[in-house]
Amino acid sequence: MSMVVVVTENVPPRLRGRLAVWLLEVRAGVYVGDTSKRIREMIWQQITQLGGVGNVVMAWATNTESGFEFQT
Repeated sequence: MSMVVVVTENVPPRLRGRLAVWLLEVRAGVYVGDTSKRIREMIWQQITQLGGVGNVVMAWATNTESGFEFQT
């Protein structure tokens, strides 16, 4: 399991609700949590399906030199 951070802008309320099921919304549009790779990939699938015209970035902890990876 690794820490995950998702930052959203201008996404539909339905996506914000879905993210709140798995992650904690610490500020408007900023979600954090500790998830497995499988759950992280499932969350990203929900983001791509429900994101609409909004912007989303997801970052998570890894064993790389930088200590994290991300996708937009």
